[in-house]
Amino acid sequence: MFFRGSRYEHVPDAEIAGPAGRTGEKVQDGDRPDLIAFRALGDPEQFWRLCDVNRVMAPAELTAVGGKRILSPGPGG
Repeated sequence: MFFRGSRYEHVPDAEIAGPAGRTGEKVQDGDRPDLIAFRALGDPEQFWRLCDVNRVMAPAELTAVGGKRILSPGPGG
């Protein structure tokens, strides 16, 4: 979160859980949108919901950067 050289560089990122206790998903090398949707939502065909929450048009944008944390929708959308 903080730039290299910042005095806060070594402060760990906080994870704030949403109403359902979800914190999002961290993109791993080799991940695909359907794999993340399965982990986050239990249904690989719901990848479009991840796109909506993260405001991306192309599903591949979700996994373009390894290590990035993406948001997942709470229950009911």
